[in-house]
Amino acid sequence: MSSEPYDVIIAGAGLVGATFALAAAQGGLKVVMVDPQPFDAQLAPTFDGRSTAIAFSTFRMLDALGVGAALRPHACRMDRILVTDGRRPGAASRPASSAFLRFDADEIGERTNGEPLGYMVENRRIRSALAEAVTAAGIEVRAPVSVTGVEVGPGRATVALSDGVILEAPLVVGAEGRGSAVRRAARLDTLGWGYGQSGVVATVSLGRDHGNVAHEYFLPDGPFAILPLTEQRASLVWTESTRRAEALKTCSDAAFHAHLMRRFGDFLDDVAVVGPRFVYPLSLQLAESLTAPRIALVGDAAHGVHPVAGQGLNMGLKDVAALAEVLTEAMRLGEDVGAETVLERYARWRRFDNAALAAGFDGFVRLFSNDLPPVRLARDVGIAVVNRIAPLRRAFMHEAGGATGDLPRLLRGEAL
Repeated sequence: MSSEPYDVIIAGAGLVGATFALAAAQGGLKVVMVDPQPFDAQLAPTFDGRSTAIAFSTFRMLDALGVGAALRPHACRMDRILVTDGRRPGAASRPASSAFLRFDADEIGERTNGEPLGYMVENRRIRSALAEAVTAAGIEVRAPVSVTGVEVGPGRATVALSDGVILEAPLVVGAEGRGSAVRRAARLDTLGWGYGQSGVVATVSLGRDHGNVAHEYFLPDGPFAILPLTEQRASLVWTESTRRAEALKTCSDAAFHAHLMRRFGDFLDDVAVVGPRFVYPLSLQLAESLTAPRIALVGDAAHGVHPVAGQGLNMGLKDVAALAEVLTEAMRLGEDVGAETVLERYARWRRFDNAALAAGFDGFVRLFSNDLPPVRLARDVGIAVVNRIAPLRRAFMHEAGGATGDLPRLLRGEAL
């Protein structure tokens, strides 16, 4: 058994787990991270095709944790987002709807100090920056080992690791994604369902500058997003039925490019796929509770959502900011950081926001992933109305930027 006096044991050293470790350490908590993957792999420039839309409030948090400077050279501003209701491409298809929705960062620039609507950053860059910051902060990482069991007793939680080591702390945080071993050990059930869709992810180079504009086309099989990256590239998140997505994964480069261009359109010249394609099945999964005795969940361990709005990581990092602030304040008041009363403050802070966003994204997917004429008419009218009502449009932008509601200090750019 380890005799180290830990305050928190963190299961998972990925994007959410590492960010929480930095936030908790900044607040004065003694933490240890456990992960089944070698931690050195986080520093490797592994290309997995995925990029993340980071809300401007989330980027403030990364700045407050000392990670923003390393990310800025690789972060592409999203100054405008164009949303269009499209149709399945084909010679027999009727013309696309003329309804569109335009979000422009300049509209809310006075309230955001010129921040963009968000930043697009490749996941490999975020992983690397977080790993370097964790190492520089001297945070202990036990890897590659996995959690094999969690036992809760009076005042302590005990975590058994695959290498035979036993760790103890007042609190265990599950940050290891949808298959969370900590959540299973806490016997927390999940609610959710699959969408019968998969996300086809690829990176493309462009023949001309994208102008920091993100495009989102809503097609009958799901959204097709073109998201700007640095170096005149774009990240594609292409939602298709699972059957078609698997076919796209295995088809020839020429066939993939042909299907891509039918959806991409010709407004950007000389599009070329850079690197491999990846396919990720899409589903909704919500834990029945964010906490259990001596246990708290953050990120995808607590809620996995459809990527239609690109908010999955931002939701997870809101969890991180709220939990780190609650634990830091409890420690400074001399409270037990794993006590039920302390954990309930965190759950109360995040419960409604997570459930509301997950329900909103689910409804959005169901509204747009079909081609029924009455539904299409209703959503086109809705798009046109929102586009014409400036206050409503600005409210959507503030919500997407994570700048609404009761924000934790880190999301306001303030250190703990």
